[in-house]
Amino acid sequence: MSTDQKDSTFEARYRSALEGYLEPTADETQLIAALELGRTALAEEIGLLDLLAIHHASQESLIHMARRNVDPQPLLAKASEFLRQVAAPIEMAQRDWRDIAARERTIREQARLIDQTHDCIFVRDMNDVITFWNRGAEELYGWSAEEAVGKKSRDLLRTVVPEASAKALEVLLTTDRWEGELIETKADGAEVVVSSRWSLRRDEQGQPAAVLVTKNDITARKHREEEIVALNRELVKRAEDLAAANKELESFAYSVSHDLRAPLRHVIGYAELLQEQAASSLDEKSRRYTKTILDSAKRLGVLIDDLLGFSRIGRADTNKTTVDLGQLVREVIAELRPQIGNRDIAWNVGALPGCHGDRAMLKVALVNLISNAVKFSRQRARAEIAIGSTEGQHSQIEIFIRDNGAGFDMRHADKLFGVFQRLHLSEEFEGTGIGLATVQRIIHRHGGNIRAEAALDQGATFYLSLPRA
Repeated sequence: MSTDQKDSTFEARYRSALEGYLEPTADETQLIAALELGRTALAEEIGLLDLLAIHHASQESLIHMARRNVDPQPLLAKASEFLRQVAAPIEMAQRDWRDIAARERTIREQARLIDQTHDCIFVRDMNDVITFWNRGAEELYGWSAEEAVGKKSRDLLRTVVPEASAKALEVLLTTDRWEGELIETKADGAEVVVSSRWSLRRDEQGQPAAVLVTKNDITARKHREEEIVALNRELVKRAEDLAAANKELESFAYSVSHDLRAPLRHVIGYAELLQEQAASSLDEKSRRYTKTILDSAKRLGVLIDDLLGFSRIGRADTNKTTVDLGQLVREVIAELRPQIGNRDIAWNVGALPGCHGDRAMLKVALVNLISNAVKFSRQRARAEIAIGSTEGQHSQIEIFIRDNGAGFDMRHADKLFGVFQRLHLSEEFEGTGIGLATVQRIIHRHGGNIRAEAALDQGATFYLSLPRA
C-alpha cells in the first residue's frame, strides 16, 4: 500500500471514530478507538502533520468528556502514553523544520548575493542545460536569466574549446575541477576570451549532478599579450638585423682599414723621401706642403690603426679571469711615462678591487682613459689625476678616473662615446674620436656600463662598472 493510500485510509477511519464520539450518544469506547488509530498511525508511519492532528483531536476529546461530566481517568493512561509517543517525533520535526527554515534563509541570502555579483556565475546540469544565471553572466554575455535558463550553454554561447582544453570534461569528472580558457560569443555577436573555472557538484550517492561555472572576460588581456608577443618578435628581428649590420660594418671597417694600409705606407714613404732628398730644391711653401702631406698621412695611419683595434674588440673572443685592477693601473701608468715626460702630475691611486674580465681588453680600456686624463690636463701647471673605487653594487664593482683638465659641456655628453665624435678641436687636443667608443664596447662586452661627469674647464670623471671577482 502506498503512503497516500495509508494516509487516506487512516484519515477516513479516524474522522469517522472522532465524529462518532462527538455525537451526543458517543461513549468511552469510541474515544479509545480514536486513540488506537493514533497508535496505528505511528506504526504505519503516517505523516507528522497527521500526528499533530491526532494530538490536537485527543486534547479536544478530553475537553468534551469533561464538559459532559464523563470521568476521563480510565482514558488518561492510554492517552498519556499515546501523547508521549507523539510528542517526541513532533518536537524533533519542529527542530528539523526550524533548521530547514534557517538553512533555506541562508541559501536564499547566498543566492541573492551570488545573483548580484558582477562576476559571471551560472550553473548547468550534466546535460549542459543552464539552471541558474546570475547578473554578472547577463552583463558579460547580454542574455537575461529568463533567456538563458533552460538553454544548453554550449549552444547559447557557441563555445570554442582550444586544443589545450580538449579534455576539460574528463579532467572535471576525475578531479571535480577544471580551469582554462575558452572562446565564446555574446548576444551581440562579439567574441570574447574567458578564463573559465568549473566546479563539479555530486549528489548523495556521489554521482555528478551539476557544474558551477565562473568566468572572467580576459579579452583585453589576451590582446595585450598578443601585442607584446608581436613586439617581442619585432624586437628580436631588429636585434638580429642590427647584429648583422654591425657585423657587416665591422667587416667593412676591417677590410677598408687593412686595404688602406699598403697605399698609405707608400704615401708616407715617398713623402719622407721627398722631404729628405728634395728639401734643398723646394721653396718654403713646397716644404710646408710636403710636411702637411706627411703629417696627414701619419694621422690617417693612426686612425686606421684605431679602426682596426675597434673592429677587433667587437670580434675577438674574451678570455675572462680574475684581474688585479691595481696592478693593471700601475702597468699602464708605467707605460705612459715616456709620453708624460717631465710634466708635473700628482697621481692619487687608491685601493682597487679585483674584477672578473679579459685582462688584455681591460688594459686597452684603461690605457685610453688614463692617457685621456693625461692629455686633457696638460694645460694645467700641476695636473691632478685620481683613480679609485666607489661602493658599487652587489655583483659589480665601480672604479673612477678623475682629472682636473679641460672637461666638457655635459649638454654634449650623448656624443661622448660615438665613433669619430670629438668635443674638442684637433688643434687643441689630438685624437681620432675612436678611443672612448672602444672603451664603451669593451665595458659592455663585460656586462658593465660607463658614464661620465664633467664641467667645462673643471675636469672630468669617468665611472666604469665591471663584474666583481
